[in-house]
Amino acid sequence: MTQAELNRAVARATGETVSTIAAMGFVPLTANPIDREPLVVDWDALDARRHVPVFPQRKRREPVAA
Repeated sequence: MTQAELNRAVARATGETVSTIAAMGFVPLTANPIDREPLVVDWDALDARRHVPVFPQRKRREPVAA
């Protein structure tokens, strides 16, 4: 079954347009599905690479002599 045939079959079954089904990314199932690692963002590592402080550093003033 080609991608176009699959899109038309799903569109007929759901009542959606073929272009809507094509945009959703339906694909034929394979005998051995591919197991992928979940997409995870390590926010601490990302922030460390950016070198962006959470609070900007302020210069300390010299104490005023009395």
